[in-house]
Amino acid sequence: MHVNEGEAFFQQKKQEIGVSLNAVQKKAVLQTEGPLLLLASPGSGKTTTIIMRIGYLIQEKGIQASRIKAVTFSKAAASDMKERFQCFFPKLEPVDFSTIHSLAFQITRNYLTKKNTNYELIEGGKQPKLNKKLILRDIFKRVNKNTITEDQMDELTTYISFIKNKLIDEGEWSSVQCDVPQAERIFRAYETYKEAGYHKLLLDYDDMLTIANKALERDQEILRHYQGKYDYLLTDESQDTSLVQHAIIEKLVEIHENICVVADDDQSIYTWRAAEPKYLLNFKEVYPAVKILMMEQNYRSSQEIVKTANQFIKRNKDRYDKNMFTENPLGEPVQIKTLTNYKQQAKYLATVLSELDNYQDAAVLFRNTSSSIMLMNEFDRMGIPFYMKDTDNRFFSHWVVEDILNFMRLTFNNRRQDIFEKIAGKMNGYNTKAQLEKLRGIKNNEPVINNLLQFGQLMDYQVKELKQCQMVFRQMEGAAPLDVIKRIRGKLGYEKVLQKISSSLGFRLENLKGILNTLEEIADRLETMEEFAKRLRYLESLLKTSQFKKGKNAVTFSTFHSSKGLEFKQVYMIDLIEGVIPSKEDVDAAEVGNREPLEEAVRLFYVGMTRAEQQLELITYRKRDGVEVLPSQFVQDVRRIVAIPKPTIQMEKLPPNGIKQHTRIPNKNAIKDPVEIKVGESIKHGSSGVERSLI
Repeated sequence: MHVNEGEAFFQQKKQEIGVSLNAVQKKAVLQTEGPLLLLASPGSGKTTTIIMRIGYLIQEKGIQASRIKAVTFSKAAASDMKERFQCFFPKLEPVDFSTIHSLAFQITRNYLTKKNTNYELIEGGKQPKLNKKLILRDIFKRVNKNTITEDQMDELTTYISFIKNKLIDEGEWSSVQCDVPQAERIFRAYETYKEAGYHKLLLDYDDMLTIANKALERDQEILRHYQGKYDYLLTDESQDTSLVQHAIIEKLVEIHENICVVADDDQSIYTWRAAEPKYLLNFKEVYPAVKILMMEQNYRSSQEIVKTANQFIKRNKDRYDKNMFTENPLGEPVQIKTLTNYKQQAKYLATVLSELDNYQDAAVLFRNTSSSIMLMNEFDRMGIPFYMKDTDNRFFSHWVVEDILNFMRLTFNNRRQDIFEKIAGKMNGYNTKAQLEKLRGIKNNEPVINNLLQFGQLMDYQVKELKQCQMVFRQMEGAAPLDVIKRIRGKLGYEKVLQKISSSLGFRLENLKGILNTLEEIADRLETMEEFAKRLRYLESLLKTSQFKKGKNAVTFSTFHSSKGLEFKQVYMIDLIEGVIPSKEDVDAAEVGNREPLEEAVRLFYVGMTRAEQQLELITYRKRDGVEVLPSQFVQDVRRIVAIPKPTIQMEKLPPNGIKQHTRIPNKNAIKDPVEIKVGESIKHGSSGVERSLI
């Protein structure tokens, strides 16, 4: 490659559209032949580099646009790349940008047509007559004799997708962990039904991938056709690509190996969806002639944020040794805020962000979607507009929410046997189905519990418990909704029932209790149960309409996962405690030698950090549900990196906004940069005064 190769091209694009590439980006554009692994740090201009590389192939090397295939992770990304390519190179022929599923479906369609196999899509498409989830719901009910919950459906579909994308042999399906009862049996019944239970072969998204891979393995004519269709392939966001997706790409480029893989192993956050980050680490084994380039310059964030994030990600071991840097201004140090209680987060953020002139400059990021409900509630009360990135939030349709509303409905009309039957097994009383059956023929317009006590043929312990429940329901009549929820959780025994359900069905008790805590927060300051029910309906409506505020003057709420690819001047990361990020499962796996879940949690935290341009604040707290909690070990890592002393909490009274003020006592002699730490030196602990040797 000549030193001045491509300079005329780069100068032309700089003059036309103001795009100026750095040295590594130029190398990536010019490295057109053979395999290239382009490792792109956050904010390093990878999309610009990809577009320029494709334009160079067409404009300077004379490659036909139809001979180039660009595969992206999502439809939105494909659409964005098409638009940007058109903007950069308006006179060139359009390039085929698509998702891997779209490419796989082309291959699958040709293969099945050739075999005269009629098929029907049960996922995707405009309006499938049959639906994947409906089929699974029916099979689950037949196998387990009850109705599948939305959480179980999510886990079941993830389990099925994981097995297919990992290309796991049928004999090893049982080795894949899934908490859904009879998951493997349901999966086998599902596959049998798709192949033989209908008059057409039924296909879901994952089938498009597995059948396409099978077609390229078994049909040489189809393999040669697609190998000859494209001379250059490029895959974006390849850290999120599964094993079957990699296998398809490998087969397509087998002859010429003109493959450019753009990825960042440090941003691989979808292994639970079968992404294969280790594939990138072993890339040289698949393509021995590969050229590896690292785009390490960050154009997005301040020096403080880049330096902190770069140091933080180094706690992971299974990664390429990259060193992200920036030439941007220094900026503010990363801030760590420690609150006394998790409920203060929403109030604190609403207070701080209410002072912004431009709400769209800020984002609040969290690991679990349940964290967003209290934010919605408080921001709405403060009149702060917000955009919810993750609109698929099932909080308001969750069965725990419905249970609480049913308890409240029974306080309004204690004669509703249909309501009582829905919650009878969710409280003290221990009534059997047979006892409840006895009530169905009784039409005396008496309260249900009265009839159960009179006609239910109860055991003595049941009578005692039921009379206690009867008294609690009377106490709840006309009470404030917050008081009602507390009585349901405690005196009616609902929380104990949740413990049993969690143990038997594999639900996470912390998540269920989190829903109850959120309901209490919504109920706070409301006077009647009617107001509470109305508030829930209003917030559910607000959640749906918030998606229309995209691009408007509104604060963005997003999970860490969904925030990838976004950037904001100010980023606030919340719920940063042990048990949330990292989760207990992440830590437990690491303790028995499996570090991958913990390393993925580190990458997830890193993705959140690198969304920030100018200001990054990490928020943790000391208590949740009245129990002491520990700040996330990741927060502790950041504290060490930026040399923020541990805050001393002053016991002054809470101000009117409910936020306890924290006073940090800085140590003027503290080490400001980890580089200053040297083996053999001694340090003095700030509070104990004890000196320790750094060995």
